[in-house]
Amino acid sequence: MAQWLRERAHPHAPVLLDDAARTAQQAADGLGVALGQIAKSIVFRRKSDDAAVLVITSGDRRVDEQKVQAMVCVEGGKLGRADAGFVKLRTGFSIGGVSPVAHAQACVTLIDRELFRFADLWAAAGHPHAVFRLTPAALQAMTGAPVADVAQVLAQP
Repeated sequence: MAQWLRERAHPHAPVLLDDAARTAQQAADGLGVALGQIAKSIVFRRKSDDAAVLVITSGDRRVDEQKVQAMVCVEGGKLGRADAGFVKLRTGFSIGGVSPVAHAQACVTLIDRELFRFADLWAAAGHPHAVFRLTPAALQAMTGAPVADVAQVLAQP
């Protein structure tokens, strides 16, 4: 992962945390940043062609699977959860350390527009203890993915 970032002249090397950051909350706590600044990678399985669908979302949001399905599946197509084996095979990373970039195989990718609330983000760097810093614009440039409304609507107090 560090080499992949260097080869693309990314200004921030991966950082190793003392404790695992398998969840967005663990990463935010370990870094001392807002939960929303964690760019979490959620992998789905498109049933029609077995494609990996990666949704990079803000750590304080939940993915609306129906919205994603409407964007990446042809009419009537379904989206399902990806198991650990599928995630590892398609991305090259284990759940809890899935990076938004440098995958073993190409993924259909969407970026949650909610990430653009923040100037700086942190994403998994391929290992449960490793993260790297980036901006939302850099994330979009690195992935080439469209920015989309993929988060569930939050209940109003």
